[in-house]
Amino acid sequence: MAAAPVARLRTLLERYVLHLAVGVTLACLVAGVYLFAVADSAFAERLLDRYGLLALFLILVLEGAMLLYFAPSEALVPAGIALLADGPGDYAAVAAVIGVAVVGATVGQFALFTVAKRAGREYLLSRSWFRVSEERLERFDGWFERWGPVAVPVSNALLFTRGMLTVPAGLADMDDATFVALSALGSLVFQAWLAGLWLLLDVQLSAL
Repeated sequence: MAAAPVARLRTLLERYVLHLAVGVTLACLVAGVYLFAVADSAFAERLLDRYGLLALFLILVLEGAMLLYFAPSEALVPAGIALLADGPGDYAAVAAVIGVAVVGATVGQFALFTVAKRAGREYLLSRSWFRVSEERLERFDGWFERWGPVAVPVSNALLFTRGMLTVPAGLADMDDATFVALSALGSLVFQAWLAGLWLLLDVQLSAL
């Protein structure tokens, strides 16, 4: 008996997942355009200082959806730790910052992945908010064709390539759960090494 409601829910989600993903992406776009027009990195720090982990989550959703235009993504977790953690020894706060950053980035990437998977290449290239050229997209398509799913976490773990395999993965019709797991893994590695580097520098500077 319980299988029927689950099946109906799954059918409903499959039918409207594109609408949900487009809605999330457009909401992120509106926020991104506003922040791009009126904000800068200092504004991002003020958001983190005032709203804490909630602001970090929302900013990382924008980053994951490739709509973060007002602050460098590699500065977000270090800024979050500096503002929200009580020193390098506050392991719970550091873990919370990393965890929220990973979840936010994964949500944003999954939204963009779903739009690519359901709407296709031409739809994305025709959108003014999708700021990746066709030539650049073809290059990352080649990466995905050469390396397969492993390219998703590897690209997410590196500077300058974060999120770039999201659209090729969607266009290749990767399984949703597989993409979420690989995306989150790469983001976890990226945010963890950024946090570790920041904490190491903080300890070294404190010792001077």
